[in-house]
Amino acid sequence: MDTVGDGLDSVLQKAFTRPIPKSAGAQMRYLVRQLKGTRAVAELLGVTQRTVERYVKDQIKRPRPELAQRIEREVRKRWQPQIRAKAKEAAATTGGIVIDTRARFGYSAAPGTTDDARLRHLTVALPPQYAARLFETKDAGGTEQQLRDIAAEGLQEIYFKDHGRRAQGLLVEFTDVEQVEFDL
Repeated sequence: MDTVGDGLDSVLQKAFTRPIPKSAGAQMRYLVRQLKGTRAVAELLGVTQRTVERYVKDQIKRPRPELAQRIEREVRKRWQPQIRAKAKEAAATTGGIVIDTRARFGYSAAPGTTDDARLRHLTVALPPQYAARLFETKDAGGTEQQLRDIAAEGLQEIYFKDHGRRAQGLLVEFTDVEQVEFDL
């Protein structure tokens, strides 16, 4: 994962208790049930309503690769919403979230200290308030930069400032993200 938003989506998918439907027909039937009609699914996927009906009846079994990816992505977005909500609630109230990232961290600190940005690999457990802010921002349609800023603030407070016990004037910049993953 190279975006914080994708990482948050994938951590919630780890909480699923059942796998998503495998066949294109089963996935299409699920979408039709969720969106309450073939027309809405057709508009969502950019295909004709008749094509959706053929998938539902298993008259077409193998979608084109790009359509298969769109179908799977839309099913994953809607799969097990209650499980997803419970995982978010647990992370935001009690458990927090673990961030594993490889990125360039730059610093703004007191004169006489180094501020050269360095590539670091960090695995840090962020407290529930940062998990809550990340999920709230993601659900509200926040940008990738907003999500990175929240993650950077969490890393700054927990890892670099050691919960406020040192480096009081330190400000951390979270740039050149090579990889970012989350765990509950």
